[in-house]
Amino acid sequence: MADTSPVLVVTEPLDITADMVITHLHERGVPVVRFNPADLPAGELTVSARFGDRPASSPVAGRFRTPSRTADVEHVRAVYWRRPVWPAFEHLGPGDARYAAAQVRYGLAGALYALDGPLWVNHPARNAAADYKPAQLAVAVRLGLTVPATLVTNDPDEVRRFITAHGQVIAKTLRWTPYERDGIGLTSWAEPVTADEVDDSVAVAPHLFQACVDKVADLRVLVVGRQSFAVRIDSGLLDWRKDYSALSYSVVDLPGRLEKALFDYLGHFGLSSGSFDLALDREGEPHWLELNPNGQWGWLEEKTGLPMAAAFADLLAQGDTPG
Repeated sequence: MADTSPVLVVTEPLDITADMVITHLHERGVPVVRFNPADLPAGELTVSARFGDRPASSPVAGRFRTPSRTADVEHVRAVYWRRPVWPAFEHLGPGDARYAAAQVRYGLAGALYALDGPLWVNHPARNAAADYKPAQLAVAVRLGLTVPATLVTNDPDEVRRFITAHGQVIAKTLRWTPYERDGIGLTSWAEPVTADEVDDSVAVAPHLFQACVDKVADLRVLVVGRQSFAVRIDSGLLDWRKDYSALSYSVVDLPGRLEKALFDYLGHFGLSSGSFDLALDREGEPHWLELNPNGQWGWLEEKTGLPMAAAFADLLAQGDTPG
């Protein structure tokens, strides 16, 4: 008998990457219920969850309903948590808007979190836990990955000593955040920094400084369940994200030891998928840079032909069934 339980896809309306996965799910005959939390105030999304009148084996019942689809919460196969947008309630005053936004987050997300059965790709709480770069670095070291010398501090003197000891050093953000100056959107890239450039403004907040890898290329690895897709990115840039037009791509095979370490890495954080960035030195040794638990990958499939969307569809269609 065919499994009619749906996959929930939680994301913004114009998410081309989610569209790619949904196409493959449809080809597999898997029902999909897609919604965005921002649809709730407009009446385009309703959520109901009941507790306390249920047996312990099935403690929650209810449904998520959009104008065209309905999902019973107790029958959800998997949740694909992509790029949801939360409602801002701009028609309300600041206090009411904050109150309403909190109710949506803790009501809608809470109903989802109450689901005990489905596979998550990825659970937002686990995404958040894995998004702290200092924790990422410590786990990478424990798993035997090669990690560049890194300092996280708000002590300017400590920074100067670190730069003197390691020579070429770069500064990186601890967390990407939307940022504007004089109404102009700015993006922070990895940039070289010298001891002379360090001033007392460093004391305002912790910063991340890292010894620069003498790299020849970058490596982006997408892991989906027990599948890995590795792409070498050649650019000549310190931070390849600055100019996508300068990039060239080639599919590479991961050494078994590295692949296992990346699988173990996701296992440590309880993640089903993640995008890893590494730098390749002149001897071909990969150096750990970071994990993006919910990183973009759609453009890599377009450039390389790797079946990444199909891998996500396979994982979501399988749900929590052991592989």
